[in-house]
Amino acid sequence: MANPDFEELVETFEFLDDWEDRYRHVIDLGKAMDPLEDALKVPATKVDGCASQVWLVPKIENNVFTFRGESDAMIVRGLIAVLSALYNEQPVSNVMKIDAAAELGRLGLNDHLSAQRSNGLRAMVERIRETAAAA
Repeated sequence: MANPDFEELVETFEFLDDWEDRYRHVIDLGKAMDPLEDALKVPATKVDGCASQVWLVPKIENNVFTFRGESDAMIVRGLIAVLSALYNEQPVSNVMKIDAAAELGRLGLNDHLSAQRSNGLRAMVERIRETAAAA
């Protein structure tokens, strides 16, 4: 059920030899994202439960879910990019069916993120799921 972009990310992670290389790749993914405009960094888009500042801006158009996001922490920006690869361009009905923990587990993220980062990642997934459920 994962997007081709996410499957490509899984393949890249399998190719990278160690977690430090994977960590750098996640950061590079975050650096490649377009920044959010300051006007979108408002309390309504801020994700609570993250140690760093995180904003997610969802959009549902023609029953297709997408979102943009940003964080003030480089690794978290990368995690937003990973979630984008997982969720963007999915039919809204599929968003709730995605087992984010299992999919992210394929990348080994569960084993290599601090407790705070893991909590923040869960908070972002929850915000994505809430948005899709409300649509």
